[in-house]
Amino acid sequence: MVAVTRPELRECPGCGLFQTVPAMEANMRCDCPRCGTLLRATRADPTGHCLALTAACLVLFAVLWLAMLMKVSTAGIVRETDLMSGPQELVERGLWPLALAVFFTTAAAPLFKFAGTLYVLVGLRMSTLPPNLRGVFRFSRKMGTWAMLEVLLLGAFVAYVKLGDLVTIELGPAVYALGILTIVIVWAELALDPQAVWEEIERRGQTHAPMPAIAPMEYRPGAAGCESCGLVCVPAEHEGDCPRCGAHVHERKPDAIGRTLALLIAGVVLYIPANVYPVLTVMQLGAGQPSTILGGVEELLASNMYPLAALVFFASILVPLFKLLGLGSMLIATSMAGSAENANVLLRQRTALYFIVAWIGRWSMVDIFMESLLGALVKFGSVITIEPGAGALAFCAVVFVTIFAAESFDPRLMWDAAARNPHRQSLPSRPGAAATVSSG
Repeated sequence: MVAVTRPELRECPGCGLFQTVPAMEANMRCDCPRCGTLLRATRADPTGHCLALTAACLVLFAVLWLAMLMKVSTAGIVRETDLMSGPQELVERGLWPLALAVFFTTAAAPLFKFAGTLYVLVGLRMSTLPPNLRGVFRFSRKMGTWAMLEVLLLGAFVAYVKLGDLVTIELGPAVYALGILTIVIVWAELALDPQAVWEEIERRGQTHAPMPAIAPMEYRPGAAGCESCGLVCVPAEHEGDCPRCGAHVHERKPDAIGRTLALLIAGVVLYIPANVYPVLTVMQLGAGQPSTILGGVEELLASNMYPLAALVFFASILVPLFKLLGLGSMLIATSMAGSAENANVLLRQRTALYFIVAWIGRWSMVDIFMESLLGALVKFGSVITIEPGAGALAFCAVVFVTIFAAESFDPRLMWDAAARNPHRQSLPSRPGAAATVSSG
């Protein structure tokens, strides 16, 4: 087979090792030989398949927000709802920050991601490039962190199961569109090679600054890898910006330890009211009592819904706690290591833990989405009503704060503390061995 990429110097985002990613054939992956972090995965058609799938995502997204979500009925009263009903109900209850969070993660962020990606992929096929492809692509990739439609699907499933004993429920076209959309989103992400997009933008000349005629293949003092496009450059030579995508480049994330610590403390403080205050109140025939997250798990256990209880317990209680403890352990290992020998303990495993923590936190939003849907669906006056509680606002804040904390932390600092990156101590250094390449 013929190589579809050229060799390039990359800095591993997991451990900070500068290494040469060799020329790769289609459908191969390249991992860092030191920490195992994925550096690149090539595709036979790195943009075409994703273009078609992203267009399908936009069509399904329109169906999701315009069609009926669920129809519920009890005592002769029928209600039809769509996904906008959830945020509207939260605003009516005075929980507008929660409504804003739900709307952003299920409407705004996915729309920006799909529309931005489509704009770039279509633009690259035009003879005259539309403006600012690099900025739009950077923004759409950032929105991918906050687009949580797959979590919304799980929240809709939990809401459907919980409503089974309270009302008669019928699924609408939006639910089926959401299920298909979740599959297509994953498929589109697997089909895209973001690095190929950046290389095409560079080839077509729409870069932030003039690019060097020959890409550097050896480490230079002050060089750093751009977190947005992966280009290794010397920020000081370009006023601190990446010459290809225009993002501000730092050797390490600014004040990573201090910011992460502050956000972590905020998360711990918010975690207490999130689990103490009620997140939901079910009123039947004028009677009912508020329920906390743990109380909701106990109710599911009492109803013999053991798998669902395990799911809610894991997503709403264990995952936030896991993120707080995981980030806390990484902070301690980095800032209070004492010696390089102590900092080397389980270094590769801690790097893998960081990426798990950064990925898993979004799934805690399943409880927020469930409560938003339940509050919108079940409004039958004195017969039965479900009202979201103040605890849901604190819990949503925990999810957002821990996501920001994970984004603020720099796992490369753990390798710096272990003295595994000699260029950070101004010592002579050279690029590491070629990265590990495998088919896949």
